[in-house]
Amino acid sequence: MATLLKVDVSTRGDWSISRKLGESYKAQWLAANAGGTVIERDLAVNPLPNVDLPWIVGAYSAPDQHLPEHKASLKPSDEVIGELLAADEVIITSPLYDFNIPAAFKQWIDHIVRINKTFSASYEGLAKGRKVTVFIAAGGNYGEGSPTAGVDFVSGYLKFIFGFIGITDVTVKLYDKTSAVLMGQQTQEEYLAANPVSLS
Repeated sequence: MATLLKVDVSTRGDWSISRKLGESYKAQWLAANAGGTVIERDLAVNPLPNVDLPWIVGAYSAPDQHLPEHKASLKPSDEVIGELLAADEVIITSPLYDFNIPAAFKQWIDHIVRINKTFSASYEGLAKGRKVTVFIAAGGNYGEGSPTAGVDFVSGYLKFIFGFIGITDVTVKLYDKTSAVLMGQQTQEEYLAANPVSLS
C-alpha cells in the first residue's frame, strides 16, 4: 500500500492556510489510494532540535564509535529519516517568512540530509523514487505587476536540496495574497475555494 508523509510547519493551527491546503491534498490522496497510510509530522507542535556538535560528530563517525550523547542527538534525525524513507510521497505545508522558509522547516531539512543515510560519501542521493510537493502560503502579492513579482528564493533551494538526496520529482506551489484572510477582506473558505488543490 502507498504511504504519504505529511509535514506541517505553520504555528497558526486552524487559522493556517497552508495546513488547510495540505488537508485538502491528503483527503484527495486517501480517496485515490484506498488503504493508503499517512504519516504526519507537526513541526510546530513537536519542533526538532538544532543540529549540534554531538550530532555532527555522530553523523560523521561509525555507529560503533558513538557515545550516548551522539546517539541521543541523532535520534530525532533517525526518526524523521525513517519517516521519509517509509513514504512514497511527501507533502510539506509551510508559510513564507521574509521571503524564505521558517526555521522549523530548515531544521527538518538539516536532520534529513545526512551522510550515509540520504546521501553517500560520493554524493549519490539515497532517497530516490519519491515525490515531494510543497505548499507555501504567503501573505504578499507575488503576481505580475507586484514589486515582489518573480522573487522566489524558495523553489530553487528546495528542488536542489531534495535533488541532492535523490528526489527529483519536486513541485513547489506558492499560494499568495493570504493576508486578505488575516485582514478580514476574504474568508478562509472563500480563499480556499478560489485556490483549489489537486493531486496533479
